[in-house]
Amino acid sequence: MTYFRPNIQALSAYIPGEQPSPETKVIKLNTNENPYPPSPKALQVLRNIDGELLRRYPHPMAETFRQAASQAFGVPPDWILVGNGSDEILTMIFRGFAEPGRKVVYPMPTYVLYRTLSQIQDAETIEIPYPEDYRLPVEELVKAGGSVTFVVSPNSPSGTQIPLDLLDTLAVRLSGVLVIDEAYVDFAETSALELVKKHDNVIVTRTLSKGYSLAGLRLGFAIAHPHLLSGLIKVKDSYNVDAISCLVGAAAIADSEYKNANAEKIKATRSRMAHQLQELGFKIWSSQANFLLVQPASTFPHNAESLYQNLKQQGILVRYFPQPRLNDKLRITVGTPEETEALISAIAKF
Repeated sequence: MTYFRPNIQALSAYIPGEQPSPETKVIKLNTNENPYPPSPKALQVLRNIDGELLRRYPHPMAETFRQAASQAFGVPPDWILVGNGSDEILTMIFRGFAEPGRKVVYPMPTYVLYRTLSQIQDAETIEIPYPEDYRLPVEELVKAGGSVTFVVSPNSPSGTQIPLDLLDTLAVRLSGVLVIDEAYVDFAETSALELVKKHDNVIVTRTLSKGYSLAGLRLGFAIAHPHLLSGLIKVKDSYNVDAISCLVGAAAIADSEYKNANAEKIKATRSRMAHQLQELGFKIWSSQANFLLVQPASTFPHNAESLYQNLKQQGILVRYFPQPRLNDKLRITVGTPEETEALISAIAKF
């Protein structure tokens, strides 16, 4: 006997990347965390948190962070909605736009949490295959007729960025809402943020987990026209962002100079890592994120799954996806130069 709704009973839960205990000595290149520490200004705020802040409920709209983000991105505060990580923002979007009889559309392979959130809402899920070069299948996405369409740019797990003109065209032609997930935009050359001002059906989502080195803080946000955010506010939890996250996040997002300097270091390491893996015979997809999607050559003595297991035995974690179109590839986070050299050395021994 089950007490759950049939779609929940049948649901396969989303499985995050492996998170070893903090005392475990590993080189962790599997969940796209930033290898550098958060902004010193954010850490200073954390050290000086007043206990009185914890006694009271936080601001329901995380106003301190929203004001800081408004300054950072040049949009009015009421164009910003803050969440407990960008995953909570996605949950709000699914609550607001997805239900039985309404279509959720996205290209695949991409962030598989979309599938889980769509199934929770019991919505019709339409997954449009990406071509091998990960060019955005605009025509197919438009024909699918989604109430909400999701596009990750730069995409995960490929790292490829969608050209702005294609996203612009898609926003014009869709009858529903277009969500552009920019979790990895801090490592890219361009952003789709200008489309929010141009189109009233576009939502851009961001996170502090990647570029700002705050994955443990759980803070993300959406930028969109207030008429879209007004509906999402109705389905969010009352006090969804805690007071500590709000203050620390505000300090971090204001320190763009520090964040950008770390992003440049990661991009430089990404380029070297791609070159070294290519020399070892790997196929590499051009990445604008803080990771690479790589495929071992057919002549390589280990397939992707075997290589993943062998690296894990040596204390190096990378991401393996046992699903179609990805089960012959690995996604590898860009770490520090020292971590990258250890990875290349370990692979070279194979």
